[in-house]
Amino acid sequence: MIYQGNAITVTRRDTPSGNDIAMLTFDLKGESVNKLSSAVVAELGEAVKAIQAENSLKGLLIASGKEVFIVGADITEFHTLFDKGEEYLVEMNLKVHDIFNAIEDLPFPTVTAINGLALGGGCEVLLTTDFRVMSEKAKIGLPETKLGILPGWGGCVRLPRIIGADNAIEWIAGGTENRADAALKMGAVDAVVSAEQLEDAALDILDRANAGELDYQARRAEKTSPLKLNPIEQMMAFETAKGYVAGKAGPHYPAPVEAIKVIQKGAGEERGRAQAIEAKAFAKLALSSVAFNLVGLFLNDQVVKKKASNYEKQAQPVKQTAVLGAGIMGGGIAYQSASKGTPILMKDIKDDAIELGLKEARKLFAKQVERKKFTTEQMAEKLTNIRPTLSYGDFDNVDLVVEAVVENPKVKDAVLTEVEGVVGENTILTSNTSTISINRLAQNLKRPENFCGMHFFNPVHRMPLVEVIRGEKTSDAAVGATVAYARAMGKTPIVVNDCPGFLVNRVLFPYFGGFSFLVEQGADFQRVDKVMEKFGWPMGPAYLLDVVGLDTAVHANEVMAEGFPDRMAREGKTAIQVMYDNDRLGQKNDKGFYAYEEDKKGKPKKVTDEAAYALVKEVVKEHKEFSDEDIIARMMVPLCLETVRCLEDGIVATPAEADMALIYGIGFPPFRGGALRYIDAMGVAEFVKLAEGLAEELGPLYAPTDKLRQMAQNGELFYSNDKSANQA
Repeated sequence: MIYQGNAITVTRRDTPSGNDIAMLTFDLKGESVNKLSSAVVAELGEAVKAIQAENSLKGLLIASGKEVFIVGADITEFHTLFDKGEEYLVEMNLKVHDIFNAIEDLPFPTVTAINGLALGGGCEVLLTTDFRVMSEKAKIGLPETKLGILPGWGGCVRLPRIIGADNAIEWIAGGTENRADAALKMGAVDAVVSAEQLEDAALDILDRANAGELDYQARRAEKTSPLKLNPIEQMMAFETAKGYVAGKAGPHYPAPVEAIKVIQKGAGEERGRAQAIEAKAFAKLALSSVAFNLVGLFLNDQVVKKKASNYEKQAQPVKQTAVLGAGIMGGGIAYQSASKGTPILMKDIKDDAIELGLKEARKLFAKQVERKKFTTEQMAEKLTNIRPTLSYGDFDNVDLVVEAVVENPKVKDAVLTEVEGVVGENTILTSNTSTISINRLAQNLKRPENFCGMHFFNPVHRMPLVEVIRGEKTSDAAVGATVAYARAMGKTPIVVNDCPGFLVNRVLFPYFGGFSFLVEQGADFQRVDKVMEKFGWPMGPAYLLDVVGLDTAVHANEVMAEGFPDRMAREGKTAIQVMYDNDRLGQKNDKGFYAYEEDKKGKPKKVTDEAAYALVKEVVKEHKEFSDEDIIARMMVPLCLETVRCLEDGIVATPAEADMALIYGIGFPPFRGGALRYIDAMGVAEFVKLAEGLAEELGPLYAPTDKLRQMAQNGELFYSNDKSANQA
């Protein structure tokens, strides 16, 4: 034994030629995966010193004792580390560089056996060795830009020197996970073998390097020297990439472009200088609000996944499902279930509805074939997972039913009571309702404990969120099965309690209320859209209403007004109501706040419509001047306040789940972290002051809660620290 730690062991072993080598194995005790926490990095430093002190070694093999190689740095430490400031972060990264450089400079050949996922810092570890062998099922990548930072432990220095600047930019700026075949083609790894052959192949490489067949010193020279690009090649590689990546990333995500600049600045430098440039740029990005919020999102996502796993443990397996109501929504649900491997019956009372649902599913499968996600054979096989039917004949072995008929309580009630009579006693019934109370729909059911809401967002195949709505009588088993099914469909389920609009729509409609107030006071709805899109929303409120459908919006608004009359009921007509009254339903009939024409790809493209402006004039009561900041405040304050109320009312259990639901469900700007992080960033006291000022003019929709005022007085935050604030 050369070294023994909590996460790393180093032992001696022989290669087939009898060469004495050190085998460094990552196997973090008490964890299912390997990750590079501060403690593990410190251990790696000790392990490398122990290897340096040994005599007669002829090689180093780095391997993993787990199913993954190393998933990356320990992200739970990031906020604490970032708080220590720029100087500390630069110093920390340079210390890691010293450890990694020591591996790269060992006086014998080195190889990494990549058995599974190797991301971020884990990928940067394997770049230090002279050679890399990869299992067929492994993936490697540098996803740091997705967290608002860049690779800070040599990824921006070593990867371009190994696979070329163009390829490295694509990997780093895109934050992609790359399969073994792609990694081999790029030259990131030297061989791809089966998992069983991995260690033998790595040992064979060390023997060949020691025999002089493979020149490991030449490999090192390439990695530690400047990039071999002349000035014209540099300009072509970097300037073109910066423009393209900036266009794709958008103005709110600086990390991908910053990573290209780091590669560019370090291109003409030797290893040490290039690493110093990288360390400085990493520290600068780490201190940005974007990095803070994106790291926060990652941590929130872990909370959501952990809670979903806990619910799943209480569930019976869901092997056969059914959707009631074909059409676009039913077809989307059927496609999602079938594509992920859960067979589904698709029932309707009309042949043409069944055909519409099948057409939708076929269309979605065809798109996946176009994108080379499925072969034609796989598509045909997966389509057999959808069985259309006009009767309940096959429903006796269904584990879970999704009711997706029209958003009408009487129709839903009739369908749910009917299906309950034909399914087994343990079958879970769910309703894909966006607004109707689960308690109300449960009233006529014989087994309300087996019933809950399962609210999908449109389009089903794209939107990651599923709200699982617990009624008063819903059992843990019903929630668990529904959560398990949502996860099997590749969705992110968030469990919420029953109330009008549940979580996401309850929060969204005060946002639309803010929009209505602005229009009534003379704001141009197109300008409001532009301001909110610049703020980071994928589409402004008028455009979003057109996409949702003005008829859907009016119906949901009525539910909200009935449920929360003090702040959501309005006197007189709103711009939304006027559009609906004039049969302007949005994209579904090509006219709403905008008119819609088909673009070259056959997708609806919005254009200004003077008729919409003429109709909006009906509701304008005064003409006020608004700055961009005024518009943002009037839109964001009611949305944030309703999120606070949902948390206080116990509709959602944690800040983490509330914020993730808004990001996954309505496209809340991810770089802003969610509604509650947005309040924290502004400062609770500052937010309360802003809200109180608006409430004086605009009423209860803008009034802070007593508890929020108390938080402001006590200097509290929703995320006082990422662990305690996110626990249920």
